[in-house]
Amino acid sequence: MGRGIERWVRPGIRQLSAYAVPDATGLVKLDAMENPYHWPEPLVEQWLATLRDVHLNRYPDPSARQLADTLRKVMGVPDSAGLLLGNGSDELIQIIALTLAGPSRLIVAPEPGFVMYRMIATFAGMEYLGVPLKEDFSLDLPAMLEVIGQHQPAVIFLAYPNNPTGNLFDEQEICRIVEASPGLVVVDEAYHAFAEASFMERLPEYDNLLVMRTVSKLGLAGLRLGLLAGAPAWIREFDKVRLPYNINTLTQASADFALQHHEVLDAQTARIRADREKLMNDLCSISGITVYPSRANFILFRVGRGRGQQVFDGLLERRILVKYLGAGQGVLRDCLRVTVGTPQENRAFLDALEEVAVKTGS
Repeated sequence: MGRGIERWVRPGIRQLSAYAVPDATGLVKLDAMENPYHWPEPLVEQWLATLRDVHLNRYPDPSARQLADTLRKVMGVPDSAGLLLGNGSDELIQIIALTLAGPSRLIVAPEPGFVMYRMIATFAGMEYLGVPLKEDFSLDLPAMLEVIGQHQPAVIFLAYPNNPTGNLFDEQEICRIVEASPGLVVVDEAYHAFAEASFMERLPEYDNLLVMRTVSKLGLAGLRLGLLAGAPAWIREFDKVRLPYNINTLTQASADFALQHHEVLDAQTARIRADREKLMNDLCSISGITVYPSRANFILFRVGRGRGQQVFDGLLERRILVKYLGAGQGVLRDCLRVTVGTPQENRAFLDALEEVAVKTGS
């Protein structure tokens, strides 16, 4: 071990593993919930033309005002809400944690859920408590309310739809959690475009409710842009923790351009929603596969007991990359998650899965 690491690096950090991203070179990439579609070539040319006016020798607008105005319109952010932009949702989660961190302060989230809630709690020196979902991946409301009453968490993260399960939690149960919470409740709507459901319009009803979104799943993953909306007083506090110039000039110009042409992104997400339903039906026809309902741009499915790693490896041998979630005996045992791709990619995945399922007996 390097000199001084044991002395200076916190034990919680030493025990972590870095966020792993596999090399997808040469593979059909269906592991990261990306939009598989490119822009039409005329739109690409228009975008490139706008970049000629970007001055890379100058710092970006520190508040990204033009982009923020565009996001308000396109995302339907209430006029009364404050807005904060981040380098993806991850930075916004980190800003929230750093702002609220303190002795015995707690972050709570349902599990299974987005892994960064737990990781960023550790980064910020906060405690983390995961509340298990029910077997059908719905919220265990009594358990959540008990945790709130007993532990008084500083912040609760609720992904809507949930990742990696893909389902929407019950709207009224989320409201119960918001009403019972002494701290903040962040509804993470990373997949809102595919769910066609949102808490954005309900922000004026609750001063402890925040809505977080990203443009990554819309087809702009390379730009790394997220937004946080909520009561202006809270947003002002979070803005103090935001690093200066966190949204770079190219991201500001490119995201603003793309959102000015959001009808192209809307058409792509509508196509993905339709392809999701077809992919789900096709998956259900494969023997030995359990498919879970999804309101996101991915589908969670379970293969035969003890076969998860074999199926993942078999798909990889056939140049198909999905996400294997089912190591161990937890609620995700033998589960894999596949992103909805193009019809050709979906067909390649299904053909490979049918081969592997027969070979492994899944």
